[in-house]
Amino acid sequence: MHQKLNIFWFRRDLRLDDNTGLSEALEDHSPVLPIFIFDTNILDELPADDARVTFIYETLQKMRQELRKKHRSSIAIYYGTPIEVFKKLINNYDIQKVFTNHDYEPYARQRDEEIDKLLSSHDIEFHTFKDQVIFERDEVVKKDGGPYIVYTPYMRSWKDQCNTGSLIIHDMNFDNLIQNSRLPNLKLNGIGFEESGLKVPDFKLTKRLLINYEEKRDIPAEEGTSRIGPHLRFGTISIRKLVKHASEVENKTYLEELIWREFYMQLLYHHPKSVHENFNKKYDGIEWRNDEEEFERWKTGTTGFPLIDAGMRQLNEIGYMHNRVRMIVGSFLCKDLLIDWRWGEAYFAEKLLDYEMASNVGNWQWVAGTGADAAPYFRIFNPQTQIKKYDPNSEYINQWVDEFGTDDYPEKMVDHKEARKRALDVYKKALEND
Repeated sequence: MHQKLNIFWFRRDLRLDDNTGLSEALEDHSPVLPIFIFDTNILDELPADDARVTFIYETLQKMRQELRKKHRSSIAIYYGTPIEVFKKLINNYDIQKVFTNHDYEPYARQRDEEIDKLLSSHDIEFHTFKDQVIFERDEVVKKDGGPYIVYTPYMRSWKDQCNTGSLIIHDMNFDNLIQNSRLPNLKLNGIGFEESGLKVPDFKLTKRLLINYEEKRDIPAEEGTSRIGPHLRFGTISIRKLVKHASEVENKTYLEELIWREFYMQLLYHHPKSVHENFNKKYDGIEWRNDEEEFERWKTGTTGFPLIDAGMRQLNEIGYMHNRVRMIVGSFLCKDLLIDWRWGEAYFAEKLLDYEMASNVGNWQWVAGTGADAAPYFRIFNPQTQIKKYDPNSEYINQWVDEFGTDDYPEKMVDHKEARKRALDVYKKALEND
């Protein structure tokens, strides 16, 4: 007779503290088997040395170690498509319920629908919970019930509804974890990956950083940001704890950056086609130039514009780019070079350790002028004046562009003034033809 149990399925919530779905599973009375699935539908698209896969793998091993040491338990790790893995689990165990946390990306929603159908065909309950956001789906909406597409009223409504004092931090009781510290595990090379030389850094969230955040966050040469993106992406930190912490400091800017993240997540939830389509249809007629050689120069940081080149080289070398610089390189690609925002979005998706679909798509559409609450199409960053504003002593540029100021540094690939005029003409034409 198979053992009766419940399953908790880890996904974007790789932590043992304040984890909503895990807490709910542990409070139900059956033994709980925690699992993680290295999903081949996702992994097959990634390079063998992807740093994010290494980070997930190492985080899981630390969690297994902690569970073994403190609770004589572990996490069962599988490799395959979720549907295949769950079919095997159903054969091996008498599963009563499966618990997990919500995910809002289009693939994740489709995957969860398939799993729900499979489980219900075996009379297994499927319970999912809100965990990676404070507000989701239809929890912050306009008076008419429709989703916000402008950030500022969304942010105000979010703040009106969020009482940080009443945010529930879950006390975790691991008594019901299955008593088995020898659950299936995998080696990184067993799933076709190798350890990446690139590491996801720990985040720095000191009180001083939060107090100085507004003043320092736009200066790329300074460590003025928390670098918390990958930890939010993979759920190694609780959003509830983070929001409580951010709210205790007299600086609303950091909290408002977290609200931007939720704004873009609810936008993606309500408008999943915006992953591949212009949110604002009137820009569908833009005649992108999409010059592949120019795209290659942008990717490799050899455009002849020092701030652009520094940003792209930082991205290629450490899987991170300062947020202010992301806006400038994005504007340069879409406006100066007239290359489709989807090309830039895909390159960032490949390279960024903190890649999160909703924010990446939202920000690229913002900078291209095609998105919800986007920068107007005639807002085109000047890559030279941006240096005076944000890197006046070229500290950031010198850090990433070794040959800057020498004869080896490339000539500017375009004349910004001419490129700006060309972009305005192309955008105007698209709008006139709409």
